[in-house]
Amino acid sequence: MSDLPDSDDEALMARFCAGDARAFEALFTRHAPAVRRYLTRVSGSAAAADDLVQATFFSVVKARGRFLSGARFKPWLYAIATNAARDAHRRTKSETVTDDGALPDEAVESELRDPGLERAVRAALAKLPEAQREAIVLHRFEGLSFAEIASIVGLTESAVKVRAHRGYETLRTVLKGVWEP
Repeated sequence: MSDLPDSDDEALMARFCAGDARAFEALFTRHAPAVRRYLTRVSGSAAAADDLVQATFFSVVKARGRFLSGARFKPWLYAIATNAARDAHRRTKSETVTDDGALPDEAVESELRDPGLERAVRAALAKLPEAQREAIVLHRFEGLSFAEIASIVGLTESAVKVRAHRGYETLRTVLKGVWEP
């Protein structure tokens, strides 16, 4: 498998679509940790994220025949992950937040070093409408461009920017006393 890790995602997906299981393993190894972080932030639960990662990559396997040659893999993968999270959210709406409106306090991998700030950001994200939260998590935490996010959620880039802007404004208001940049 020495030649696979250096391959780009689209080349690996083409190889997987042609029947190379090692290419799928390389894609999974490369992207599962980031997809898990994204799904943990969106769902608010590390346990739910683990299940959603499995569902996401199972869907990648099932949908490989629909992957378009020349398409970018990462936005396609995150679209599948987003849909898996939305489906799970519809099935378990009442389990996503605690009584005080915060996300469940679970061990979550985070780039934040201040646990208090991390809790405040998670609680603030939980207060956002789902569409704004998705745009912010994909943009800020997963590093996707607004064009990539637009492709994932099926909207125009301008609509995604508006969602993100409104979400960031709400976060600034909610976090004003907690963190001042």
